[in-house]
Amino acid sequence: MMRYIVAAFALLPVLLPGLAQAASQTIRIGVSPGPHAEIMNEVRRVAANEGLALDVVVFDQPSRIDAALAAKQIDAASFEDEPAFDTQRKQHGYALTSVATTVTFPAALYSRKLTNLGQLQRGATIAIPGDREGTARALILLQNDTLLTFRDSAGLHATLADITSNRLNLKIRQVPRARLHEALNSAAFVVIDSDSAARAGLYPARDSLSLEDARSPYANVLTVRDSDRGDTWVAQLVAAYHSSEVAHFILTRYQDSVRRPW
Repeated sequence: MMRYIVAAFALLPVLLPGLAQAASQTIRIGVSPGPHAEIMNEVRRVAANEGLALDVVVFDQPSRIDAALAAKQIDAASFEDEPAFDTQRKQHGYALTSVATTVTFPAALYSRKLTNLGQLQRGATIAIPGDREGTARALILLQNDTLLTFRDSAGLHATLADITSNRLNLKIRQVPRARLHEALNSAAFVVIDSDSAARAGLYPARDSLSLEDARSPYANVLTVRDSDRGDTWVAQLVAAYHSSEVAHFILTRYQDSVRRPW
């Protein structure tokens, strides 16, 4: 018995540096400028109180973040929605995984002609983003507002050809994202993504007729390498992000124009 006790004490000089290193580990998180960086700085404050040190790394070119995570230049990332992440992961073969939702930047319906959807006339012209992802996202929002339905099998890849019911016989015009705000002058309403709305000075919670649910399929995600998924710091990071302090920050800072899906 004494032999094992002596052996255990002999191991302490070897184990203690490793334990100290784990305790002092700083987790590097890649984010895009703007709300993602602002929110993550609040997460950093909450995490620090729980003993987890975070280094928020802001990328001026967010398209580089997934590659940086895969290359171990950072330890986690928070900047893109789930469908975009899945596309990047599959295209490049990244061994990355999403571990939690973060925030949703809602697409919304905006109008200079209507104050509510009940005023929408049969045969009215509406405008939606013309790109593939933007079209699908707009159709999901329109279906949620019971303005149309499309084939279930289309999922996140719905196109105009997938529409099965259009109860008001709306005329749907596809417009490049950069010109969506111009369509407000002629269309009954326009479906505009969060980034394009912000550039036009529009805020979803304040200015829209209807906005995307927080638990949209397009909620943004927190991602890590597959090999790190089970690490303790990942659970700590998710807990810090999903804390009541961060929830309060998101609501008071963005007034529901950035939504919380958790």
